Amino acid sequence: MEHTDNINIVDFKPLITPEQLKNQIPLEDYCAQTVVRGRHAIEDILNHKDSRKLVIVGPCSLYDYDSTMDYAERLKKLQYKVLDKIQIVMRAYFEKPRTTLGWKGMLYDPYMDDSGDIEEGIRLARKILAGITKMGIPAGTEILDPIVPQFITDLVSWAAIGARTTESQIHRQMASGLSMPIGFKNATDGNLQIAIDAIKSARGKHSFMGIDCNGKVIIAETRGNKYGHLVMRGGNNGPNFTSEYVAFAEVLLKKAKAEIGIIIDCSHSNSYKDHRKQRDALLNVAQQIKEGNKSIAGVMLESFINEGSQPVDKLEKLKYGVSVTDACIGWEETEELVTKFAQAV
Repeated sequence: MEHTDNINIVDFKPLITPEQLKNQIPLEDYCAQTVVRGRHAIEDILNHKDSRKLVIVGPCSLYDYDSTMDYAERLKKLQYKVLDKIQIVMRAYFEKPRTTLGWKGMLYDPYMDDSGDIEEGIRLARKILAGITKMGIPAGTEILDPIVPQFITDLVSWAAIGARTTESQIHRQMASGLSMPIGFKNATDGNLQIAIDAIKSARGKHSFMGIDCNGKVIIAETRGNKYGHLVMRGGNNGPNFTSEYVAFAEVLLKKAKAEIGIIIDCSHSNSYKDHRKQRDALLNVAQQIKEGNKSIAGVMLESFINEGSQPVDKLEKLKYGVSVTDACIGWEETEELVTKFAQAV
């Protein structure tokens, strides 16, 4: 008989189940408190019940445990300084969507050598999230693979659906069942309506296929996620963080009956993919808030210990605390900008 299936599959490898991983790296009580407290704070800020603003800040993509914990310690100290004005969420991204090929993130290739040790990548991601939340810092991540949430999202307070996947029905269904607020980014061409449609879709009930904590294939039935919100990240024609774009977004959200807080991503197209221009975006947003804007709930920044970026290489060859994907601002500028944003609030 002719073979008709799995022709391009080289091998099937067993993977640890979510339950087994959670037994190895359990959700400790204090971590759970951090996660829940962070989710409630984010929800209240998005719904304008909390007058503070969000700052979702951290490396473009994580790749190293020690430098990540070092950065988290710095954020913890900064959070104490601005707690009455700002809720900090640490950006902890483990999956990197690629336009064509390239390093897909720690979760898929933790050793950066194309070995594709996904099980070790998932284990390291969970270990990092446990470490961040144990410091009392809520964590945020982008969800790309719909199987991944069962392994890590009990440690996540905020999640993003990226510009390339916001239009995906699979990701909208998944978002409807996730337990934390979900930020939908506008499309790469700048289209806001796609993200607003995603917010509406994720608020509805869905049934879809997935896995449970024991790795069994199941049908998930969701009640809908009422904390989906818009993340404006610019588009092919340039930035969309200025007041006229924000006003346009407010109109679209009102028409969709989804009047919930907006997040401005100061990186990506809002900085022309130049990390040094994140400053311009943040200061402009801060001025809008200072002048009375109520719809902006917070900002996102790509930041690490040291400024810039470096090519992907073997771990032992990498410079400490320097991004391996998009270039980031350094810690001193991060502290300065978060402080200025807090003053504007």
